[in-house]
Amino acid sequence: VHLVQSGAELRKPAASVKAACKASGYTFTRYYIEWMRQAPGQGLVWMGRIDSEDGGTKYAQQFKGRVTFTAYTSTSTVNVELVSLKPEDTAVYYCAATVLGRDYWGQGTQVTVSS
Repeated sequence: VHLVQSGAELRKPAASVKAACKASGYTFTRYYIEWMRQAPGQGLVWMGRIDSEDGGTKYAQQFKGRVTFTAYTSTSTVNVELVSLKPEDTAVYYCAATVLGRDYWGQGTQVTVSS
């Protein structure tokens, strides 16, 4: 199982950003993909999850209205989009999946929000 994420992004405040998580090594549609982030010096924060089969989503309250997950079964990829960026959104964003009881993580995508 591999989760490979897209590269680092630099954005200005109020902009939006997309990051991708490409899965391989398992049946993509059978497992949820979750997104977390970790800001500098802070703990991991759960952002939400997406059902890779039907695209159903669940978002953490603090991100509702600003975050969107999209699953593309043809490419086994899940995207996260975050809009109205603030400097506090600067963090490493991670995707993860639990496959057959084992957790797998992407390598992380650094998103920096700075004017």
